[in-house]
Amino acid sequence: MARSIMVQGTTSNAGKSLVAAGLCRIFSQDGYRVAPFKSQNMALNSFVTADGLEMGRAQVMQAEAAGREPEVRMNPILLKPTNDTGSQVIVNGEVVGTMGAREYYAYKERLRPAVVRAYESLAAENDVMVLEGAGSPAEINLSRGDFVNMGMAKIAKAPVLLVGDINPGGVFAALYGTVKLLPEDEQRLVKAFVINKFRGDESILRPGFDLLRSYIDIPVAGVVPYLELDLDDEDSLAPRLERRKAEGLLDLAVIRLPHISNFTDFVSLGRFECASVRYVSRPDELGSPDLILLPGTKNTMGDLLWLRQNGLEARILRLSADGTPVVGVCGGYQMLGERISDPYGVEHGGELRGMGLLPGVTEFAREKTRTRRSGTVGRLEGFFAPLSGASFEGYEIHMGRTDPGGAPFASLSPGGGQDGCAQGAVFGSYVHGLFDEGELAEKLVALLLQKRGITAAAARSMDFAVYKQTQYDLLAAALRKSLDMKMIYRILDEGV
Repeated sequence: MARSIMVQGTTSNAGKSLVAAGLCRIFSQDGYRVAPFKSQNMALNSFVTADGLEMGRAQVMQAEAAGREPEVRMNPILLKPTNDTGSQVIVNGEVVGTMGAREYYAYKERLRPAVVRAYESLAAENDVMVLEGAGSPAEINLSRGDFVNMGMAKIAKAPVLLVGDINPGGVFAALYGTVKLLPEDEQRLVKAFVINKFRGDESILRPGFDLLRSYIDIPVAGVVPYLELDLDDEDSLAPRLERRKAEGLLDLAVIRLPHISNFTDFVSLGRFECASVRYVSRPDELGSPDLILLPGTKNTMGDLLWLRQNGLEARILRLSADGTPVVGVCGGYQMLGERISDPYGVEHGGELRGMGLLPGVTEFAREKTRTRRSGTVGRLEGFFAPLSGASFEGYEIHMGRTDPGGAPFASLSPGGGQDGCAQGAVFGSYVHGLFDEGELAEKLVALLLQKRGITAAAARSMDFAVYKQTQYDLLAAALRKSLDMKMIYRILDEGV
């Protein structure tokens, strides 16, 4: 059975996912077979595994850092918020229903056996398990029946590293207060603190370590600097979503929808030195980009109404009429069509006029499409003609079926079939991750540069898979430098 260590945080976005990924990389570099694990993840960023099952993106990143193929045992429960009070519940990669918060809180105890089975089967196959908590363990209103934070640490017999984010201030109070809100048996599980996102002179911070330890006998294992690494983010708190300013030759504007999902679809475009990917929430932020990207969403009809009401739809339509290319992925593709209907009340109910930039008609279905895909762009006409024949890889996760009503964007395998629609300077696709692998991203960037009269040589970049592995190595090197790894290995060896 594997040794285990768990990374928890004083709050969401404290850096748990990043620290866990870095530890996965370090243990893997040191010769151990490592697997990440998070019993319950709440995020709209999801991924489809090789066997067609759905899991959270953070554990995909951690699996990649560990040199492993992602699998749903690493994230047995995924909650995908559909509105402010309810979420789609996915267990072992399959949708079991949509529940309000109170309904799920009453239901979740039934899921404990699935969590235990997933963890124990992974632990039996590995040398080290790196667990991640969710939110904060000090959410005392939710502690009863917990199997996500300290409850999971007890199941796995995992010592805990508690991560605090220094960026907003008050990190010592957050670390101390989090521990003191826990019962004594759970306080004893916390073996060390990690202070994250530090900027400045660490010598000014260090006197606080001894004071903190005099109040509570837990050491600080290290101070991690604010790291500018390009790794997949988990959710709507991701710092990349706050980027408003274009800094490259090409300005790629992603519409930040209220229920945006799988925004990581566009991260790979940022690997091109000439391209800048930014996120836009208001018409006055849109400016005159080289490309407008409409991402996926967990509430297509609701977010389309939001676009319409805040003026972004009108601004996008004007820019498109003036020749600005527009690309939609999944929910973004559905929005670009003529009409969306929801006869079964899957999302919003009723029928809604689309943006009309593509001729497609979408109808939501009760069943979710969930599969890996390889694709080849078809013989396109108009602005996107230079993309013809480009290959790509990705996956589909969606509830709707779209009659494209026009020329398909691509042909797919396995099983054949066609994807999306292309017309003029607009195309839509159901495939997430279509810019991550293959030729499509490079051809698209070269086309946008050509439109601006810039040589396509500026579009050359590192292969995205190689680029990601380099980022994981940089993360591991930064953690080795900033953390007391001898202490962490001692914590791992001693357990609880």
